[in-house]
Amino acid sequence: DADEVRPIASTTKIFVAMAVRRKGIQLDGWTEITRDDFDPARGGARTRLDIGQPFQNADLLPAMLMASDNRAPTALGRAVGLDKDGLIAEMNAVAKDLGLKKTKFTDTSGLRGNVSTAREMALALAAALDDEVLAEIMATDRIRIVSKSKYAKLDYVSTNQPLHGGKYTVTGGKTGYTRAAGYCFIVSARVDGRHYAMAFLGGDGKYTRFADFE
Repeated sequence: DADEVRPIASTTKIFVAMAVRRKGIQLDGWTEITRDDFDPARGGARTRLDIGQPFQNADLLPAMLMASDNRAPTALGRAVGLDKDGLIAEMNAVAKDLGLKKTKFTDTSGLRGNVSTAREMALALAAALDDEVLAEIMATDRIRIVSKSKYAKLDYVSTNQPLHGGKYTVTGGKTGYTRAAGYCFIVSARVDGRHYAMAFLGGDGKYTRFADFE
C-alpha cells in the first residue's frame, strides 16, 4: 500500500527542517522558546525546551529531528520570520516542489493532521538527506545542547533505534507516533553496497517498525 494516504505523525518534521533550511536559517543564531511554542506542542510527548530559554538554531534542529521535541518546529519557523501558518505554507511548498502530490500539511508537529504516503515519505527523506546539515543531524545518535544562559543542559538521544544497533550503516531517519497514525518510521541505510530509503507507516506496535526494517 505504498500509495495509500495516511497520517504521518512526527515524520512531518523533516519538512519543517527542509523549509527553514530553504529560508536560510542562521545556524549560529539564537531563538527563545516562547508561549507561541506551547500550544502547537500540547498533547505530544514531554518537551524539554523551557519557555524563556534561548537555544542556538543549530541545536533546535537536532532536538526536533533526533528526539522530536514538539516546541522546536514553531521556534525554528520564527527564526526565519515565519509564524505557525507561514511555516505550514512553506512546508506545503516544499512538498509541491518535490512533486509530492498526496502530501498535505495543516500542523507544524504532526500531532494534529498531516498526511502523505509511504512512497512520498521515502522520496522526502532522500531529499532531506541531500542537505549535508540535515544528513549529519539524522546520522547522530546522541547530542547535548545548552541554552544561552547555560541554565539548561539537555541530552537528547535519537529515537531511530537501528542507528544505535550498528548492524547496518543507517544514514538517517525519523520516527513518529499518534493514535491516528500508529507507529511510523522513515529510514535510510546502506545495505550490500546500495543506498535505500524506506518508509513504514501505521505500525501497530512501538517496535514493529524497527522489526520491519530488520
